[in-house]
Amino acid sequence: MSRPYHISVLVAEVLQYLDPQPHKIYVDATFGGGGHTRAILSKEPTCRVIAIDWDRHAIDTHEEQFKAEFGDRLTIIWGNFAQLSLLLKKQNITKVDGILADFGTSQHHIFAGRGFSFLDDSPLDMRMSPAHHQITAAHILNRASEQELVHIFKEYSQEPHARLIARTIIAQRDKTPFKTTGQLAKLIEQIVPRHGSHIHPATRVFQALRIAVNHELEAIRGFLHQVPLVLNNNGRLVCISFHALEDGLVKNFLREHRAHTNNLGFVSLTDGPVQAGEQERDDNPSARSAKLRAAIFQL
Repeated sequence: MSRPYHISVLVAEVLQYLDPQPHKIYVDATFGGGGHTRAILSKEPTCRVIAIDWDRHAIDTHEEQFKAEFGDRLTIIWGNFAQLSLLLKKQNITKVDGILADFGTSQHHIFAGRGFSFLDDSPLDMRMSPAHHQITAAHILNRASEQELVHIFKEYSQEPHARLIARTIIAQRDKTPFKTTGQLAKLIEQIVPRHGSHIHPATRVFQALRIAVNHELEAIRGFLHQVPLVLNNNGRLVCISFHALEDGLVKNFLREHRAHTNNLGFVSLTDGPVQAGEQERDDNPSARSAKLRAAIFQL
């Protein structure tokens, strides 16, 4: 039985808070396997979706099928959501009625042998879009200074053993350059104690490297900055995050751009982050760390 490309999380909640309406235009800023896009288009049979993804493989894999199913109601764009307004302008669209962004890593990436997982020994690449980024995880591990590695591990994953790991990486790469996930995972296992934890000791380092390679936080900041420029009055923003750094960016953005009397801004639709129910967490492990925040934009 083949593994699905990606199982989208919190689909029912996305539809609840995005609330697609007849003849309106919505953006799925992280198309991936198309699960959320399909749900939106199926929920409201007259709306339109502009789907964006910076992974060419995701688009090539699904575009023909989705276009056959939804026709002109769907436009798929290859690009980085940090350039949201520019990508929409190229489609002669200046305003939309709702935007969804799922910041999680595609399950396809995790199992595609591109270095995202320490469970399989594969090249230390970690680029979500090789066409958009040249620097790989191996390049960072083999070229960055100890201080730069410490910064990456602390800043992007709060790794408590950041300095020990960085120092050990520097010593090891002088003997043998890092090329595979197995090399890195084995090294970390040898120096970081588990203390009974079920979390693999390399988890935080892999997360930090992935974020650094893909400039993920910078992209999210750029995306959020663009959102007020393209949302119509009463347009909705729905964001799904998977770790504290992403969720913090969304939370702070909505707080800083909160609507006040006679001022444009966002009115939160969620009291704190919405999380998956027990059944979804059991069925789809990726949903366990998912947090959804939604807001409505008022001019």
